[in-house]
Amino acid sequence: MPHLNLNRSQKVNKSELVQAVVAETNLSQAQTAKVVDAVIGAIKQELAKGGEVALVGFGTFYVAQSAERKGRNPKTGEPLTIAAAKTPKFRAGKPLKEAVNR
Repeated sequence: MPHLNLNRSQKVNKSELVQAVVAETNLSQAQTAKVVDAVIGAIKQELAKGGEVALVGFGTFYVAQSAERKGRNPKTGEPLTIAAAKTPKFRAGKPLKEAVNR
């Protein structure tokens, strides 16, 4: 995949990601945008069902459950209960970690 030339921060938005994929494939920008949206949608659906998505060589998307806990309102100091919640998480695979650390 080509290096993304960014003149600003190191964040890549979805349209820049689509452009990078277009540069590597024979797909049009519209087709590539549909593919990127479909991949993101499939990951969201699987996580919403409580499943995991493992991409060998990249990493695993999964859902973590946090328990209900006590907290304090930082403004008033009043005690409150923070509800249990599910949070999407990502665990990088070894090849991705190695690529980042080169």
